[in-house]
Amino acid sequence: MISNPTPQRDLRAHRPVRPAQRVLNSAEHHAWLARRLTSRDRWLVRMLFEHKVFTTHQIVDLAFPTRRAANFRLLNLHKWGVLHRFQPHSALGSHPMHYVLDTAGATLLAHEDGIEPRALNYNRDREAGRAYSLQLAHTVSCNSLFTTLVRHARLSGATGELTAWWSAARCGRHWGDIITPDGYGRWREAGHDVEWFLEFDFGTEQLARLASKLTRYERLATTTGITTPILIWLPTPQREATVRRALTDTLRTLDHPHRVPVATTNAAAGADPSDMTEPRWQRLGGNGTTGRARLADLTTLWPELPAPVPHAGTGELSTPGERSELTPPRPTPPLELFDRKR
Repeated sequence: MISNPTPQRDLRAHRPVRPAQRVLNSAEHHAWLARRLTSRDRWLVRMLFEHKVFTTHQIVDLAFPTRRAANFRLLNLHKWGVLHRFQPHSALGSHPMHYVLDTAGATLLAHEDGIEPRALNYNRDREAGRAYSLQLAHTVSCNSLFTTLVRHARLSGATGELTAWWSAARCGRHWGDIITPDGYGRWREAGHDVEWFLEFDFGTEQLARLASKLTRYERLATTTGITTPILIWLPTPQREATVRRALTDTLRTLDHPHRVPVATTNAAAGADPSDMTEPRWQRLGGNGTTGRARLADLTTLWPELPAPVPHAGTGELSTPGERSELTPPRPTPPLELFDRKR
């Protein structure tokens, strides 16, 4: 007979102690945070505001030398109300922790930009509700394609750099009246630049809807005079083959098919499904003799495609339909802000 049972509360999982929400929202707490948040913390806040949700693995890829260092810092940012976290349900095993922006982080971002917090259109319930969103897996998977590129750029001796990464929301603000891509990116390697729109498909989108996007991309290229490759990620080789047939049929109906360069890949085309740098991209159309190319070699798939043109005096690449008032965060933390000890 058990005479001294273990209290039920002692069997619960550990939960970090957080002050009450009213304390986290107070001016005193924001002032207390001012001397404790590093430049990397502030950069991470901006990245989460831009890209909505990151897993622990993705945050390690972005800005930390080890997972242990990331967990230690993320725990503090969670306790301080800068980040909110959740762990989605999994029937087998467990998902990594997912992080979104919390109230103190949004307030910090607003004050740094000299605007009222309400001008950010931030809603804590909406951000926490991403744990139940049907788009969560899609958003996380899209982000993984880009965070893997950042990891490549940070590896010792690695070549290449992700110089631009725009979220679906930012793309929608720029081109939403014509196209709604899942992301926009630019990669620089060996002095050459490539840019692309990303379309990410889990195999759930109707073929007719997916193929009809080429018509809108043609309209954007005709309107702006800028031709940008479209990279389409698909879950299986079978899905890729089916989609390529549908896209080829649509491409033949376009007035200017050369303005819509398309390349596809699938999760099994490389060792790492999220690694865009592997030789996995196959051109749509052409003479059928081209194999799969690396991201840095996309220009070899379309030799006639002009290279992105830098803005005069800035060294930054031009972006189709760019608006100067919308400035995305840097895709990688500046080297001078990267503290490997914390």
